[in-house]
Amino acid sequence: MSLECECVVIGAGVVGLAVAARLASCGRQVVILEAEADFGSGSSARNSEVIHAGIYYKAGSLKAKLCVSGKRLLYTYCQDRNIAFKQCGKLIVANSPQQCAQLASIRDRANDNGVNDLELLSADNACALEPELVCSGALLSPSTGIIDSHALMVSLLGDAENHGAALVCHSPVHALAYESLTGVFSVTTQDQTTLRCQHVINTAGIGAVAIANSLPELPESLRTVSAMYKGNYFSLKANSPFSRLVYPVPEQHGLGVHLTIDLAGRARFGPDVERVESVDYSVDPTRVMAFYDAIRKYWPALPDDDLQPDYAGIRPRVVSEGHLLTDFVFHGASEHGMPGLINALGIESPGLTACLAIAIHIEQMLHNDILGL
Repeated sequence: MSLECECVVIGAGVVGLAVAARLASCGRQVVILEAEADFGSGSSARNSEVIHAGIYYKAGSLKAKLCVSGKRLLYTYCQDRNIAFKQCGKLIVANSPQQCAQLASIRDRANDNGVNDLELLSADNACALEPELVCSGALLSPSTGIIDSHALMVSLLGDAENHGAALVCHSPVHALAYESLTGVFSVTTQDQTTLRCQHVINTAGIGAVAIANSLPELPESLRTVSAMYKGNYFSLKANSPFSRLVYPVPEQHGLGVHLTIDLAGRARFGPDVERVESVDYSVDPTRVMAFYDAIRKYWPALPDDDLQPDYAGIRPRVVSEGHLLTDFVFHGASEHGMPGLINALGIESPGLTACLAIAIHIEQMLHNDILGL
């Protein structure tokens, strides 16, 4: 079966929904294809629901730019739509003189990204804010927050549908094709339904690389490899004694095992970093001892047997020419020569925070494609 439409958005996670809402509000006819039974059931349902400030990313990177602008957009959107959130703040804690020196470097990087509200705290001042904390010093990030990510996605889907977009679930994309003479794309789902359209936005998260690579016309230089990094989370059985998020000084592959709280005040710890070859969201309970060791560096009073397996998420990272890419990747016509196709790859954290800014970025890319810019 073959159908006609103007624009197909692949993937109904938070970024895909934000893109669909943006494009539909600009007057485009949008169909959202989702492989699973419902929207937002993949990576978007398996994150820490943190609104990031934009502290750690390389200055000038897409992550830095889109996180900082996306944070502002997201707070305003939540206020306008009555979506639950809390600007609770975050402490980045050091546990040695060497790590205290790193805090100043982190603040400098944040300043380079336009995040100018970080405050260096002594150990006494940090512990005055969080009495259970033990540290040598800390950075306070007052603009970090938490959000009800499901409510956000419900709102974005409502925005898209109110402007005529349609969500089609149980529709994994099997293949893409491009007709260079007509500029038309064919998006074929697993049930052999084909959508012929002018624009394709690939925001499929973990599946985005495979979908991009399925296009025969994609230049070899843009063919990448998916690299999945699993993050496991454990939650606290008892009530949390913390009112702010607590992060250790970042490590090589992530931000370390940090403490986040949800809007109900429940404490969760994670993620750790586990390279995986397939999607598996189970949490191995034997990993808990490494969590106790990491958490007790800043909360030594954590009781024994007080952690329980909670959930896991997978970061959809990307390898290009043997190198793990650290930034968001957007390939449009200026890269692959096919106006109307945008592949969004490696959209991991801070994708939730940046979703509204990513949607604007993609809409502008699409506009430039059409104009041949």
